[in-house]
Amino acid sequence: MNKHKFKYRWNLSDGYPKSNGLNVFGTFICGGGSTMGYKLAGFNHLGGVEIDPKIADVYKANHNPKYLYIEDIREFNKRTDLPDELYNLDLLDGSPPCSSFSMAGNREKDWGKEKVFKEGQAMQTLDDLFFDYIALAKKLQPKVVLAENVKGLIQGNAKSYVHKIKAGFEDAGYKVQLFLLNAASMGVPQKRERVFFICQRNDLKLPKLELRFDEKIILYSEIEDKNDKREQPNKKTRTYLGWKKSNPGQTFASAIDDNGSMFGYTKVNRNSAVRTVVSNNGTCEWHDIYFRKLNKIEYCKVASFPLDYNFKSIEPKYLIGMSVPPIMTAQIANQIYSQWFIKTE
Repeated sequence: MNKHKFKYRWNLSDGYPKSNGLNVFGTFICGGGSTMGYKLAGFNHLGGVEIDPKIADVYKANHNPKYLYIEDIREFNKRTDLPDELYNLDLLDGSPPCSSFSMAGNREKDWGKEKVFKEGQAMQTLDDLFFDYIALAKKLQPKVVLAENVKGLIQGNAKSYVHKIKAGFEDAGYKVQLFLLNAASMGVPQKRERVFFICQRNDLKLPKLELRFDEKIILYSEIEDKNDKREQPNKKTRTYLGWKKSNPGQTFASAIDDNGSMFGYTKVNRNSAVRTVVSNNGTCEWHDIYFRKLNKIEYCKVASFPLDYNFKSIEPKYLIGMSVPPIMTAQIANQIYSQWFIKTE
């Protein structure tokens, strides 16, 4: 399949397609990657819950939500003043913070520990947030529930969490399907593998959802900002020496940079899709010809974020790394609509 269903290069000012009449509400909404994906697929996104005031401010500026709750999901779950709309949702979406399950993190060492993390100010046991999300699904009883997380959730000892999550959704009244999807096969210029739990409420008795994506891989050469020929000024650093000696696609540093910070640098391969964008500011991609990091325009295209997105004071790469690529969500939402909702309308 060479034709892409959704364009990775787009602008918020272009507007969204006509609504299909289905309502979505989000949790852990961050910069609104999923929000934009649902809107691109025709869904009406009502807003969501976000713990970090600065991130919520960026979300509000870009998406103008009908409902926006700036609080911990645990506090949101206690609310008794929610509008009726939220009890009649077609779809509930959420991406519980996943650093506890990432293969790049401390994994088991952090399971069960309370931490203050950058996305908010409250102490939270990160691996428990998935179950707080399930509790919300049980409370609101939407027709469909979608939960996204890192690939590490289905690897090693973390698999035990998958069984607990599945049992939690079943106890909440849902049939569960688990998918491992790669954004690169879905029209996103990024190798980003993510796990998706997609659940249908038991009373709907819908068929199993079929998800297969085989869109043409988008190479870095196709999204490169060819006008950016600037280079970092200091070429006497270990970073430069590593970059100079490395081959395209090769990781040339993964320990400590010149300022003593942990990082992971990779020289891009223009004949391949860019690797997963992460929120860690130290970990990044470098151009293969010019001694520079990828710029904002390139990262927006890599993540299928709109080029006119207003990041305000937030570092673009950080917000993008924290967010689900809009086109990834749009592809899934489009299939949910065509396979489940069209046949039941």
